[in-house]
Amino acid sequence: MKRKRQNRADAPSKTSNLASQPVASDVTPERPRRSPARIIFGLAMTAVLVLLNSKSAEQYVVCSSSQNIYTVDPTSPRVECMSVKGSRIGRVGSYLDVMASYNYLSPFSVILPAWVNQNVRIGPSVKVVQLDADSAVVPGLADAHAHIIENGYMNQLPLMGSQSIQEVIDRVNSYLVSHPDVANDTTRWIEGMGWDQTKWPGERFPTAADLESDPKLKDRLISLARVDGHARWVSPAVLRLMPTLPEKVDGGLIVRDKQGRPTGIFVDNAMSLIPVPAWSESQVADFFEATIKEALSFGLTSIHDADTRLDHIEFFKKMAEAGKLPNRLYLMGSAASGEYWGDQLPQLINYGKDGRLTLRSVKLYADGALGSWGAALLEPYSDDPKTKGLMLTSPESLEKLVRQFWKDGWQTGVHCIGDKANHVMLDIYENIIKEGANISEWRPRIEHAQIFAPTDLERIGKLGVIASVQPTHGTSDMWYAETRLGPERIKGAYAYQSLLRASRKGVLPLGSDFPIEGVNPLLGFYAVVSKLSVDGTSPHGPGGWFPEQRLTRDQALKGMTYDAAYAAFAEDDLGSLTSAKKADFVVFDKDIMTVPQSEILETRVRATVVDGKVVYGVLGA
Repeated sequence: MKRKRQNRADAPSKTSNLASQPVASDVTPERPRRSPARIIFGLAMTAVLVLLNSKSAEQYVVCSSSQNIYTVDPTSPRVECMSVKGSRIGRVGSYLDVMASYNYLSPFSVILPAWVNQNVRIGPSVKVVQLDADSAVVPGLADAHAHIIENGYMNQLPLMGSQSIQEVIDRVNSYLVSHPDVANDTTRWIEGMGWDQTKWPGERFPTAADLESDPKLKDRLISLARVDGHARWVSPAVLRLMPTLPEKVDGGLIVRDKQGRPTGIFVDNAMSLIPVPAWSESQVADFFEATIKEALSFGLTSIHDADTRLDHIEFFKKMAEAGKLPNRLYLMGSAASGEYWGDQLPQLINYGKDGRLTLRSVKLYADGALGSWGAALLEPYSDDPKTKGLMLTSPESLEKLVRQFWKDGWQTGVHCIGDKANHVMLDIYENIIKEGANISEWRPRIEHAQIFAPTDLERIGKLGVIASVQPTHGTSDMWYAETRLGPERIKGAYAYQSLLRASRKGVLPLGSDFPIEGVNPLLGFYAVVSKLSVDGTSPHGPGGWFPEQRLTRDQALKGMTYDAAYAAFAEDDLGSLTSAKKADFVVFDKDIMTVPQSEILETRVRATVVDGKVVYGVLGA
């Protein structure tokens, strides 16, 4: 696909102010004589315009007297007004330029007196939404890596932010109090997500016995996922359901005590041994609805679902066919199989009643996560020299799978966190590219792209591989990442500015990986422009953690709009406020591009618009 505009200029475009008045010229220009034929032709054209307008879609104009409409279009990065015609953007520019498109006299401006052109408008009435000076409009925001159903699942028993094992136990008990149906049925599983042992005193993994330290939880079936989804903590009752466990699991780990007994922690591929019940269709629907409502309230008009199970694809298809997708979903199909499974997936492009569902990508896993010592490293962990992490899929299997998906026309997004996983994946992509893969048509992705050896940090860009990153991972991990990696290796981690500079296409799509991080995209925007936690701190002080890797606000906004659209083959329709593109945009109550850094997270969404229609909030006063 031909790539359009990539970088935004810093200077605002020179546009007129709404309050300005037209100034009559002192010199009356000589105008051509109007023949009867020309007059008749003009009247006929006017009649045609009137007829067409009477049958046209809903139209309105959005204006900002402070020119706070940020287009992510380098030819006119900041404008005063834009028109919306049905599901598309009409004209973008100054008030006079945009309103000219609603004036039937505009085609005849060359033969009309200047005072007529400047003072007379004949045309349809059009609603003009005048925003207050503090508000700002940006293209619809995209999350380039998230987990929709899992976010709803996590919200039923959220454990994020727990400061100790006891706090987790307290939250489980509170959940049972508020869910008597689960509390009174001992056959029901208790499931939650979000614990993080790196936030606890001692930073040790919890054990099954910890979950029975409270008598109210004795003999209950409990399975609690770690914050990154790469480990599960289960109760003794669950362990009793698994009397026989293998000594080793390829790409996984069963944590054991000194006597060799399972402690209740299962990492990566070992989690598949836990007999948790499958979600019902009604549960999936509830999880979906909860996530989408939250996403729209934060201005997310597009979400890349980065691990869509086969049964969930069918759910999304039904929703799309019924016109029940309020925003755009870009699915990455996934299956827990080392054998090729692409023939089980339907390729869908702008599918459904509103054309908002696309499935043309797949998700594969190379390694685990840094927090659980599962990220695959080239050298041992600095804080645990006994391990180099886990490759969840062997390099040979990965190459076989990626090669076949490429041949069958699928984009591949591969989870790579550690420097070994990224190195292996770049070797595989490079082999296929050397054999003739068209990088612009294929657009291979590395999801997370978190830790690189110095040479690989440059190689990913030279190859044209897309690095899909999540800035809030950096600010969440910064308190322990250097302990894991050491002072030299950390320099190649969370290197956002380096990745963007190296990119052949100048793209760095940004996401959150929710529910591992929060859904609000401004959390990622703030994290990547500040390299600070939400309280304004970092291991390197108030200037930010490795501040040289921060992005500018322009770069960050582009990463959350155009770059994410490019990573989903949608840059011709989405990602910037440009004439003829889809009318997806967000109205904020503050200008995130200029407010003090400390105020970014105070900003709220006033309206989220998809296909020209408000799906959250209110457009205008």
